[in-house]
Amino acid sequence: MTGNLSLYDYKPEASNLYQAVIDGFSRKEKSIPAKFFYDRRGSELFEQICEQPEYYPPRVERGMLARLAGEIASLTGRGRILIEPGAGNTGKVRLLLEALRPAAFVPMDISFEHLKQAAEGLATDFPWLAILAACVDYTHSLPIPDATPAGPRLLFFPGSSVGNFHRQEVLGFLGRVRQALGADGMLLIGVDTKKDPVLLNAAYNDAQGVTARFNLNLLQRMRRELAMECRPEQFEHRAFYNESLGRIEMHLVSRQRQRLSFDGHSFELGAGETLHTENSYKYAPQEFIALAEAGGFRHRRHWLDEQGLFAIYLFEVWMASGAPGAGPPGVQCLTAVPNGACRPARR
Repeated sequence: MTGNLSLYDYKPEASNLYQAVIDGFSRKEKSIPAKFFYDRRGSELFEQICEQPEYYPPRVERGMLARLAGEIASLTGRGRILIEPGAGNTGKVRLLLEALRPAAFVPMDISFEHLKQAAEGLATDFPWLAILAACVDYTHSLPIPDATPAGPRLLFFPGSSVGNFHRQEVLGFLGRVRQALGADGMLLIGVDTKKDPVLLNAAYNDAQGVTARFNLNLLQRMRRELAMECRPEQFEHRAFYNESLGRIEMHLVSRQRQRLSFDGHSFELGAGETLHTENSYKYAPQEFIALAEAGGFRHRRHWLDEQGLFAIYLFEVWMASGAPGAGPPGVQCLTAVPNGACRPARR
């Protein structure tokens, strides 16, 4: 381990799979939070999803970040404490580090081994950067290690992970972000846009079946960690865009009537009954800006790629504490273009 890296384990498994399965399978409409996808194997599969041609968000967002890094730095300033919940393989933040030159970087992930491996690679490649890697469940808390230097903070939340939250949950998350950032904090966040359902459906049903394996791995994890009696081959992957709710839904569909059991608990699923494993909400820019302002943030700027597939937003904390309220109006939208310049976009 390099000298510029410190690891902190906040034991996120305390919000454990065991109880989540009991609670989720006991509901009339069975469900389980998407965060439980990310054991080590699930994290590996998600990295493979990001390389599939149908899954456009990582490719588009990386291109935007590479072109916009300098402009983002001019708006945020250098030397902030950079925080990234759900840091994954740290691939996107690497596009910003030289431009932002943060005083320290706090990557967060729910999988300790995945976080450790990614942080070690980052520490080797950026020896000037102090890294304080924290294993946390950011859906519940955003603990900042005590050793983190003082200074203004910037939270980076790429990948449209905010889409996994129901809209009311987004406000709860934004409240935790405000608390972690403080009065002079800023938020840089990537959000998937509403678009042709054909594109959205293809993105979650890739031809190689990687997303299906990612979804089904949740059952494999239950077998490994809970000794659950279940047969993953008796389930199939289903993902579709629910246009009325503005979200992709992902389910595991029972092929036949079956019983799943572990540790004295038993649950029946009928043929065709589903376990709802993920939502991914999509937002038009004005929708997301209004939501963020309701969560206590002031909009500074946002950018769209040329095709309008993806958006990156920059906000500043408007209400560091207290009840959230609508921030002041005012929207500045830019469209990133291939040569790295920006031109005004139609609102």
